[in-house]
Amino acid sequence: MPSYDTLSQAVDDLQRRGYIDELEIGGHCLLCNARRTKILPAELHIDEFHRFEGDTDPSDESIVYAISSAKHGIKGVLVNGFGPSASAMVQELVAKLPTH
Repeated sequence: MPSYDTLSQAVDDLQRRGYIDELEIGGHCLLCNARRTKILPAELHIDEFHRFEGDTDPSDESIVYAISSAKHGIKGVLVNGFGPSASAMVQELVAKLPTH
């Protein structure tokens, strides 16, 4: 699995590798607004993920997920806070997603 120094490097590389859909949390599913699609956790796979800490503030943490859905033909990126800034809803959803 690749290693990155920054969140922006990870997102840029994932997009170059085909993870072009921007995903966001929507209740108890993920939304791909560009495709007007709601994706249930059972329809997704986390292909990889990367965590990052801020250089000056350890509480400034984030995580990026490379997510795919064969059913919907989607490969996208979901970015979330990690640690104290994490969204409880995203953490609940991500806990349900299968990983490779």
